[in-house]
Amino acid sequence: MRYSEEELKRWTNPPSETEDEKLQNAERMVKDAINSDEKLCSMNITIFCQGSYANNTNVRLDSDIDVNVCYTDAFYYDLPEGLDKEYFGLDNSCHYSFSEYKNDVERALVAKFGRQNVMRKNKCITIKENTYRAEIDVVPTWRHKRYRKDKSYSEGVVLFADNDNSKIINYPLQHIKNGKWKNENTLRRFKSLVRIFKKLNVKMEEDGYYNDKNITSFLLESLVWNCPNFVFVNYNTWQERLKEAIIYIYNNTTEDATKWKEWGEVSDLLNLFHSQRKWSRDAVNKHVVKMWNYMEY
Repeated sequence: MRYSEEELKRWTNPPSETEDEKLQNAERMVKDAINSDEKLCSMNITIFCQGSYANNTNVRLDSDIDVNVCYTDAFYYDLPEGLDKEYFGLDNSCHYSFSEYKNDVERALVAKFGRQNVMRKNKCITIKENTYRAEIDVVPTWRHKRYRKDKSYSEGVVLFADNDNSKIINYPLQHIKNGKWKNENTLRRFKSLVRIFKKLNVKMEEDGYYNDKNITSFLLESLVWNCPNFVFVNYNTWQERLKEAIIYIYNNTTEDATKWKEWGEVSDLLNLFHSQRKWSRDAVNKHVVKMWNYMEY
């Protein structure tokens, strides 16, 4: 084996208190920027962390922090096929747009951090790191509701990309909730195994062994989340748990397998695999084979 049980166990540890402090500073400063803006401070905006930091699955000392800045005075929506907005009692009376909102958030961040430290990207606005804070990806979003025929709905967030105005819907709060639930039901081993998967991905890249940029941190967390609980609770070592997780993912992403079609993101509200993803079943299958071989199992 390339790495010992003791090494894997070290990888399961969450980030240091020093890193955690930097990340908390980042979140607080974004809130200060929004609350100090004359226009935005009068709006209903919810600010919360998402991504690896919020889910307590980040592994690198230089992990960035994703901060969602969600406008809640209005919302976008999707309706079931064959039903119109009148059926759900909805209208389009909002005279504020997502693009205006993103511009307003960018202006507030520039006022707080300085133009030289703020870079607008396709889906987010990045604030450069320094000795006091981690790099921050500020994600301006609006509320989004996905309605069902019985008029109930799942609430998430939506953003529109700058380059092509494509619509991107996520469910970060459900992701956080489901991750906590999985962790509690696996003897607190789910998030630890996610960190091992992520750390191995980093190690393979650093060693020049294998790297697929489409195998993201989000994807790895979702793959581990789709592993059944017995993978986490029926084995006594991290070596065994890692092996069983790799085997399970491999067996269910082969060319003849169908289980992967049912897998969801950790939010369990969007399919993990579909035609618009940057990753594919085949790429995931190849990746876990590389993990197995890299570990010299």
